[in-house]
Parts: sequence; structure tokens; C-alpha cells
Amino acid sequence: MDGMTDWIRNILDSLNIPLFKVGDATFTLWMLGYLILATAVLVVAASALNKLIAYRLLAKSRLDLGVRVAVGSMVKYLLLVVGFVVILQTAGINLSSLTILLGALGVGIGFGLQNITNNFVSGLIILLERPVKVGDRIEVGDVAGDVVDISMRATTIITNDNISIIVPNSEFISGTVINWSHTDRSVRFNFPVGVAYREDPEVVRKVLLEIALNNSGVLKDPKPDVLFSEFSDSAMKFNLRVWTRDYINRPGVLKSQLYYEIARRFREKGIEIPLPQRDVRIRKTPSDA
Repeated sequence: MDGMTDWIRNILDSLNIPLFKVGDATFTLWMLGYLILATAVLVVAASALNKLIAYRLLAKSRLDLGVRVAVGSMVKYLLLVVGFVVILQTAGINLSSLTILLGALGVGIGFGLQNITNNFVSGLIILLERPVKVGDRIEVGDVAGDVVDISMRATTIITNDNISIIVPNSEFISGTVINWSHTDRSVRFNFPVGVAYREDPEVVRKVLLEIALNNSGVLKDPKPDVLFSEFSDSAMKFNLRVWTRDYINRPGVLKSQLYYEIARRFREKGIEIPLPQRDVRIRKTPSDA
């Protein structure tokens, strides 16, 4: 029995052997084990609380999922900061003795994590103010597509070619963003059409409106309309304006459908789509006489 007691005492004594010192704090195996275990428990508890707030406590509120996730994330990171300070204090580490070390480390980390911090704060702004939300059709820079995910660091956009593009959140705060569906998924597209001068503008207008109204992707309310935009060098220019909800992410498809039908109906009606024309005049000079 005494041998077993001595063995346990030796193990405990080995756990309390000083390994290194940071300021006035002396680190032992026992302290390191406590720090690792307590930090792991803190991280798991903070993540669980985040999900509990976002998907349980605020589930019946009128807040959108993005806002609920943002609130849960802020609570999570606040708990991590406070909990880690408590863990250090209970481990017997005097934080005042680590002030200089943490200050120098903070400055170095601050320079290295500027972009991450910027994107993190931008993510909170996006989730709270909601200039962009999941499901929106947006354009940012040269990227156009549907928003499928907004995280704390970046936003995922799916293009029409089914390519996922990860855009840092700071791009949405510092740059210009076109949101096609910010308030409503109904958008209007303009398609130019040119006809020869010998054609009757009223007939052209009637045919274009019939084509638009017969297309299933064009909304009947608001109604499509046709503007007589200009007299150009070789044609009368019209502008077919249509509203759509189904083709907000595929305007090229709707344009192709309408132009195919316009070409067919114009041939049936004998309406001419003119080629560009130029008048060339040849003048004789005295040397040519």
C-alpha cells in the first residue's frame, strides 16, 4: 500500500516540476494540461451556445437566419475572451506579468491579421445590415452570381457556370456592389432592335409587344413596352423593355429567346432589319483630268 502511495506521490510531484517561466508565472505539466483541457471545454461550450442562440432561442423571432447567426457569433467570441481570461486567472497566471509580452505579441499579430480582422468586421456588418443576403443575385467587381453562403470571413457566390467564387467580405463594404434582388427579384431588361426606315413604327411596336407578351418568362405586370429611341444613320432604333423574375440570373437566355422570335416574326411580316450603310463619294482632282 505504501508503494502505491509513493508511486502516486511521485507522479504528482513530476506534474509539478517547473518547465519554464513567463514573467512571474511558472508553467508545469499540471498547469499546461489544465490550460489545454479547460480551453477545449471552453471552445466546445462556446460553439454549442452559438448554435443554441441562433437555431433555438432566436428561432421563433422575426430575425433572419443571418442576423441570428451574427448574434450567436458575437456571444461566442465574447464568451471565448472572457472565459480564457478566467482560465488564466484560475491557473494562477498573473496577467499583469504578461502585459509586455502580450502587447508585443498583439502588435505583431495585429499587423499580420489586419485583413482577417477587416473581413471579420465586414462580415458582421453584412449579417446585421443585410445589404447582401443568401439568395441574392449580385455583381461585385468582375464576379456575378447568386449568394449561397455568408460566413464571418468571406461570402460564397455561385456563377451561372456552377463555379464557386469566394469573395472576401471587405469587398462588399469598400467596393461597389450591384444587388439585382435587394428589395424584389423582379428586374427590367432592355433589348435594342433596329428596323429599316421604310417600315411602319406602329407595326413594329405591335409585333414586339406580341412577342414579349407570348414569352412565359416575361411578366405581364408590369407590362412590357417599346420605346422609339432614335433615328440612327441606317435604321430606326427601338428599345424593347421587359420585366422578368425567372431570368434574373439568366438574362442572356431571355435575350436569345426574344431575338429568335423577333427574327422569325420579322421575316413573316416582311419587316427589314437593315445592314449598316455608308455613302461613299469619289471626287476628281485636277491631276485626274
